[in-house]
Parts: sequence; C-alpha cells; structure tokens
Amino acid sequence: MDPIILKGKVVDVVNRTVFPGRVFIADGEILAVEQTTDPVPDQYIMPGFIDAHVHVESSMLVPSEFARMAVVHGTVATVSDPHEIANVLGYEGVKYMIDNAKKVPFHFYFGAPSCVPATTFETAGANLTAAEIRTLFEKDGLRYLSEMMNYPGVLNRDPMVMEKINVAKELGLPIDGHAPGLRGKEAEHYIAAGISTDHECYSLGEAVDKAGYGMMISIREGSAAKNYEALHPLFKLHPDKIMFCSDDKHPNDLVVSHIDELVRRSIVDHGYDTMDVLQAACITPRRHYRLDVGQLLPGDSADFIVVNNLHDFTVLQTYVKGILVAERGKSLIKSVKSESINNFNIGPIDEADIALKPSEKEVFVIKAFDGQLITDKIKAKPKVDTKADILKLVVVNRYNKAPPAVAFIQGFGLKKGALASCIAHDSHNIIAVGVDDASITRAINAVIANKGGIATDSESLALPVAGIMTQEDGYSVAKKYSKIDAEAKKLGTTLHAPFMTLSFMALLVIPSLKLSDKGLFDGTKFTFVR
Repeated sequence: MDPIILKGKVVDVVNRTVFPGRVFIADGEILAVEQTTDPVPDQYIMPGFIDAHVHVESSMLVPSEFARMAVVHGTVATVSDPHEIANVLGYEGVKYMIDNAKKVPFHFYFGAPSCVPATTFETAGANLTAAEIRTLFEKDGLRYLSEMMNYPGVLNRDPMVMEKINVAKELGLPIDGHAPGLRGKEAEHYIAAGISTDHECYSLGEAVDKAGYGMMISIREGSAAKNYEALHPLFKLHPDKIMFCSDDKHPNDLVVSHIDELVRRSIVDHGYDTMDVLQAACITPRRHYRLDVGQLLPGDSADFIVVNNLHDFTVLQTYVKGILVAERGKSLIKSVKSESINNFNIGPIDEADIALKPSEKEVFVIKAFDGQLITDKIKAKPKVDTKADILKLVVVNRYNKAPPAVAFIQGFGLKKGALASCIAHDSHNIIAVGVDDASITRAINAVIANKGGIATDSESLALPVAGIMTQEDGYSVAKKYSKIDAEAKKLGTTLHAPFMTLSFMALLVIPSLKLSDKGLFDGTKFTFVR
C-alpha cells in the first residue's frame, strides 16, 4: 500500500522549529518527515493535543462518543481517570470503559483509580483494592495510578493508601495527585510519597510551590472548575512543568472546544511562546506518562493535526493512528453500540423524607462559587430564603434505601423549582437543590425513574450507563443537555454550569463544606459537622 503524503509547514515541537515539509504515513505510522524547498500548502502539520487529566464520564458520554467529539478540536489522546464509574461498579466499570474505548480510533490512556470509595464518609457502589489495581496494571495495561484524593491519608502515611501507591511505585508508574490548597511543608511531604502531578491548584502561589518541589501542574479549564486565568503566569516561571486538562467537560461545552481553546488563549490572549504552549498541549503529557501517542517524528504513531495557522488553530484535519478521523469541523468516527451496565437500587421518595422540623438555631450553610470546586461556609437559620439565596440541599443514597441527608446551600440563586443529578462526585448518589420540598422530590424522583441522569422538577435527561453516561450520539446529547441547562437557568440560577457545580457539592475531598449521603462534611478537618 502506497504511503499517504501530506504537505504543509511542519511544526516540530520537539526541536522547536517550523519548516516547509512532507509527512509520509503508512500502516498507522509516520515513515518520514522531510524538509522541502518546493511550495507547500498554507497549512500547518503538528502533533495532536492531549488532555492530561479528564473523567470521560463527566461528559455524560461513553468513551467512543467522547472521542467522536474531541477529535474535531484536534484532541488525539486523553489521560483518563475512570474513577467515576469505578465508584459505581468497581473493576467491572473500569473494564467497561476500556472495552468501549477500543471500538474507535483514539488514544484513551486510562489510569487505575486510587480512591474507590473516595472516602469512608459516603456510600459508594464498589471498592477497588490494591490487588485489583495491580491487576489493572499488569493484566489490563493501565498506565498510571489515578489521582490520590485522600491527601490526609497520604500526609499521615495511612497503610491502605500507601499500599496502593507502592504498587504503582514498584511497577515504575506515574502517580497523579489531588491536593487542593496544599502548600509548603505539607505539599513537600505529599509529593515525597511519590506523587508527581496536581490539577487542583487554584492559586498561582500554590502552583509555584508545588512546581518548585518538582511536581507537574495540569492547568484545568473545565465546565465548572476554571483555573486557567489564575495559573497561566506559570508559563513565565515553569514552562516545562505545565500540562493542559479539562478534568470535567459537559457535552455542550465539548461541542465548542477542548484543549485547543487553552492553546489559543495562551498564545493569542497572553502572548506566550508558541513552542512552550504546544509543548504543554502535546509533548509534556506524552513524556510524563510515557505515552505512545505521536510526536510527529519518524517511527511514531501517526497522530497529528492540520491547522490553518498558529494563531487561530482552526483544525482542518485530525489523524489518529494514520486514520483521518475529523475534517473541517465534522467527525468521521461512526457511533458504535455496546451494552449498558448500572448499579441503582432504590425507589421513589416522599416529601416527608426530606422535611425538617422548624428551628431558629443557626446551622452551617455551604457557600458555593461559580467556576470553583472549593466552597466556604456561613451560618444561617435552617430554612429556605430565596432573597438571601439560602436553598435546601439533599443527597439520597442510590445503592441502598436510607434516610436522605439534608443541609442548606448559598450560591445557586434559584427562585423556584429544583435541580437533581445522579452525577455527584465521587460516589454518584443523587444530589438535589431547590426552593421547596415538592419541587425537590419531583426532581429526585425523575432521576430515580430513569435510574440515573439529571433533572429539573419538570424536565429530565436519562443516563442509563452507570447512571452517569449514555450511549446516544454525543451531539444529540449536547442538544438535550443545553435544553435542560436552559431550563435550570429559567429557574433563576446564574451559574455558568449549574448541574456541574451541583455535582461537586458532594465531593468531600475538596474543602471546605460538602454534603454526602451520611451528612454535612468539613473537607478541611476531614470530619462531619455536628
């Protein structure tokens, strides 16, 4: 079979140069990259983008559908942590992701989830042991230990935590971190355990601290957590320590952009060196995780993109393993079918289940922020007050029938109705916020009827795969999600991504105050609030 020959201006990020050239491809591999003096088309051939940390499940799409959408934006690979589905279904869930990912031409590099369950302070659907993590490495070929969220366990060198870390260290595999706000000696002690990355930095000082101790910093810009503006000056200080990631990306946002957005903002808006930026987007994650995705060098896998220029970065073509998978805004990957799996064991609730007795005594209230996973806490009377933006927050155990946990939250801005979601990191119980018990109950029961998904008190989107994903066409899901997102905003919320923000209000490992199915939890002290 004759090789495919592409002509254009070749962007050699490894050697930090651009030249007119030809790229020869055969059998999914780059045979040669040649410089030429002949005229070439006014287009740039360069390595494809890598998302250095993402939970594919948070797109609400199975991996094959995520890939169909990501390649349009020049993404050829993801470093993917499947701990969302692992917390629902354990080893079986991770295998589901691996098997589905193999059905399409895309590089999914899955890690072995380190925190299943994420904490002992919530009810999860599964437990992933150190022995199973070893199996995922040795039998299933996973590349790294996923984010170690139990940073108190690392700091205290908890034996169960260290057993999982030591499996990865024994096999010489990278270990991802998750330690929001950790600085100074505590950060140094955390990193000394063998942890080499963090995507949770939300201030430049924190990122500089960690980079100074040798840690790689993934600058995150997702649907809810947006840290790029705080962290981009790191390019002036530690350009060799930067990677780009989305962490969590909802389908309507994935339609618009992916890692390409961060590349454009870094070069166009902030004027950073083009090669430094492309190194962060393409080369550094490959080197850190020892991936076999292409660098656009002879002998590499033929994974690259063709863009219009090094300013707009409009993707004209995307190639993965030598296959043309996207062209001029259209995905060429076809949808595939696979079986659905789930773990959902409860029936509908009643308003009485979430009712509270009147009280004048003040309680701690979660204070949420747009664009951040961290929360603060205030004190207020335990009742809904839409003028003060105090709403009721409820978490319902999806795995076993149990009394719901009820608290209060500020920051959602709802004036009427309710939102509910079975995407509730990390255990994916049902979480809901609303202005009255009737609306909250309707929204929760809509999720229960679908055995997973998201809902307002009048609209719902079913997510039958583990209660958090669907196999439907990704573009169709994006439209449905946009509709229900618009419905949520009609209820009064001004949050950019209200369902994504809601999903993190149960994430106990992010300070300060969160709600699990077992009660209100202080993520700073790692204890329940009494």
